[in-house]
Amino acid sequence: MSNPIRRFRYIIYLLDILLLSFTAFGGPQVHLMMMIERLVKKRRYITEEELLELQALCQILPGPSSTQTVTAIGLKIGGQPLAYLSLLVWSLPAMLLMTLAAIGVHLLEQKKISLSFTRFVGPMAVAFLMHGAYAIARKVIHNFQGWSFLIISTILAYLFPSPYMTPLLIVSGGVAASLNFRQHEKMERGPIKITWRPLIFWISVLLVAAGIGTVTKSLPVRLFENFYRNGSMVFGGGQVLIPILYNEFVEFKHYLTDQEFLSGMALTQIVPGPVFSVATYVGSLSMQSYGITGQIIGGFVSTAGIFLPGTFFIFFAYPIWGQLKKYRGIRASLDGLHATSCGLTIAAAISLFEPMAVDWQSVLTVLITLLILFFTKIPSYLLIILGLLLGLLIV
Repeated sequence: MSNPIRRFRYIIYLLDILLLSFTAFGGPQVHLMMMIERLVKKRRYITEEELLELQALCQILPGPSSTQTVTAIGLKIGGQPLAYLSLLVWSLPAMLLMTLAAIGVHLLEQKKISLSFTRFVGPMAVAFLMHGAYAIARKVIHNFQGWSFLIISTILAYLFPSPYMTPLLIVSGGVAASLNFRQHEKMERGPIKITWRPLIFWISVLLVAAGIGTVTKSLPVRLFENFYRNGSMVFGGGQVLIPILYNEFVEFKHYLTDQEFLSGMALTQIVPGPVFSVATYVGSLSMQSYGITGQIIGGFVSTAGIFLPGTFFIFFAYPIWGQLKKYRGIRASLDGLHATSCGLTIAAAISLFEPMAVDWQSVLTVLITLLILFFTKIPSYLLIILGLLLGLLIV
C-alpha cells in the first residue's frame, strides 16, 4: 500500500473514531457493539474475532477498556503514531465536555446558585453504580472463591476508605486467585519475545511525576501523578474508577463535595465516549480555586494521567498477548482481579448511599431508577436528562 493511500486510510479511520467519540453513549458494552458495526462490518479494519480478542485483552489490563481497544486497533493498523492519535481523537470530545461541565458547576456555586436542581441526579448516579456492580458481578463471578473475594474486598474497602487500600486489594485478589492455576487447562506455550520499553516508560513517568510533585508541591503535577497512579491500578472500567476517585478526592483529600462529585458522576452518563472522562471533571474541579485557567489545566493533566498508563500497557501486552494468555497463572488471576474490583464498586455504592438513606425522596429515586434499569432498555443518558428536568420543575 503506497504512502498516500495509507495516509488517506488513516485519516478515514480517525474520522470514524471521531464519529464514535461523539455518538458512543452507554459504556464499554455499547461501545463494543458500535465498534463492531462501524469498524468491523462497515470498514473492515479488523475482523470481529480480532476485535473480541482485543476486548478480552483490554478487560484484563488496568485502564479504560474501550479506550484501550480503540488504541490497540490504531496500533494494529498504523503503529504507535496512529495509536496515540486514536487515543487523542477518542478522548478529546468527552474531555472538553466534562471540563466545561466542571467549570459550569463551579460558576453556579460561585454565583450562589443552588445545585438543588441536581438533587435527583445524585441518587440516580448511585443507582447506576449499584446496577453496574450487579452487572459486573453477574458477568465475572462464577464460584465460591469469587464471591468470597467480593465480600472481603467490599468489607475492607468500606471500613478503610483509603486510596492505598485499592491497589492493595486488587493485587492481593489477583495473587490469591493465581494460586489456583492448576484448575485451568494447560496450553502449549512458545517463547515470548518481550519489548520492555513501554513498561520502562510507564514506571519512569510515574517516578518522575511523583518526584517532581513531592519537590515542587505543584497541584497540577500532583494531580497528574494521582490520576496516573489510579489509571495504573483500575481493573474493570469506569464503575471501578468512580469509587477510587470518590475515596481519594472527596473523602480523603476533600477537593470536591459529595454533591459536586455525584453531579459529575451522573454527567458521565450523558456525555459520549469513555466513562473515564469523570477523571477530567474531578481534576478540573480539584483546581477550581485557581480560576477557569486552572480548571482547564486540571482537566487536561487529569485526562493525560488517567489515559496514559493504559496506553503503555497496550503497547506492552498487545504484541505478546497470543502467548501470555496461555499461562495458567495469568488466566487464574483474572478471577481475583475482577472480583475485588467489583467489591470496590459495591463499597463505594454503600458509602454514597449512606447519607441519602435518611431522605425518602433520595431513597425513592434510587429504587425507581434501579427498577427502570432492570426492567426497561431506556438509555441512561435519557434518565439523567429527565432527572435534571424534574429537578428544575419540582421546587
